[in-house]
Parts: sequence; C-alpha cells; structure tokens
Amino acid sequence: MDRQNSKKAFVVCVKNERYSASLELRKIYEVLPDSKAAEYKHIRVIDESGEDYLYPSDFFIPIELPQAVEEALALTT
Repeated sequence: MDRQNSKKAFVVCVKNERYSASLELRKIYEVLPDSKAAEYKHIRVIDESGEDYLYPSDFFIPIELPQAVEEALALTT
C-alpha cells in the first residue's frame, strides 16, 4: 500500500452487495492510495469497522468535497 501525503480522496458508496455490514449505501468514505489494488479494479477505503479494506471500485463514485467539508471530516477521524 502506498500512502502518500497528498490531498485526501473521497467516494460515495452506491453498491454494497455481500458487504452490507461493512458499507452503507450513499455514505461518504475516505480512499487510501493503493496502486496495486487499482490494477485489480479495487480501491482501499476505511469502512464501518474503522479499518481499511479493499472493495470493488464499481461500488463507489469518486466525489470532490468543498474544503470546509474535508476539514470537518478530518476532525472526526
């Protein structure tokens, strides 16, 4: 996993088949950089367990958040 000190990325969950305990539909999740996972069409997100796991990338849609929202989310983690 290659975590970098770059701008945080966020996605919204649009599918959760087989992962309903770990992923909530329409919820915003933080993405952690993982180029190896991307090769397999997966992304690494911090899920409901509070840990980071790999999920199919088509379960999510990337979103841009206003800076104030990103700052508010950073306070909750």
